[in-house]
Amino acid sequence: MNVIYSCVHPVAHAPSSPYIEYSICVTIALSIFQLIFRGFMNNPSPFSNQPAMSSSPLSPSLPIQHDKNAPAVYRFTSYLIRRKVLKLIGAAFFVDDPSGNVVMYANQKGFKLKEDIRLYTGEDMQTELLRISARSWFDMNSVYDVIDATNETKVGALKRKGWKSMMQDEWEILDAQDRVMGTIKEESLALALIRRYIEITALFLPQKYDIQVGGRDMGGFQQNKNPLMIKLACDFSGDQNGVFDRRLGIAAGVLLCAIEGKQN
Repeated sequence: MNVIYSCVHPVAHAPSSPYIEYSICVTIALSIFQLIFRGFMNNPSPFSNQPAMSSSPLSPSLPIQHDKNAPAVYRFTSYLIRRKVLKLIGAAFFVDDPSGNVVMYANQKGFKLKEDIRLYTGEDMQTELLRISARSWFDMNSVYDVIDATNETKVGALKRKGWKSMMQDEWEILDAQDRVMGTIKEESLALALIRRYIEITALFLPQKYDIQVGGRDMGGFQQNKNPLMIKLACDFSGDQNGVFDRRLGIAAGVLLCAIEGKQN
């Protein structure tokens, strides 16, 4: 009766502050459990029998089959992208090959209305290799053109599914004619929601993304964070026939570090 009376007359019989805090904690815990259960039932789960990404941040390298004349920087099936967290303005990105050598570098400027990320051969920024340019200064479904700066040709584009990405990151991979050729999608809706609403969990629940091109698995990305550095392991080992252009793959990895990282 006291419980019913307190619901009808909350002022006359208000519960104590510890009771309110306890109720809130229980509600949050139940909500998280429901999200995990739904994600387990409807989405690929890290606890399922599906093969997981290798625990090693980088897998063995293989040459790209579709272009034997491609520059050496694009002849690997794995890369590691590092973003410095403690940079006051803008961001610095390092792209490492499987041996740990820096093969590309980007210095993203701050306070720009449109994203414009340029990747160079090194920190001296003398030779530009790739350019990632947003088509508009604000758009929920932003499109980023990927340009080969060595010959000023468009490689393709990456389109962020803005509304969907509020819950679970999702991107479309476009070819040079803006035709959809594949997707990049965060692996689990349940874990995606937990990372967004309980920020500290991002430190021990790394983001994982699946890459599909033409309906085939190409590999994936795995992002790990610490207070000093954001690291994104890029695994393209599923692309044995070289159908996924490494320039698009590297650009996608840099964008995941630069754009998606801002929401956490």
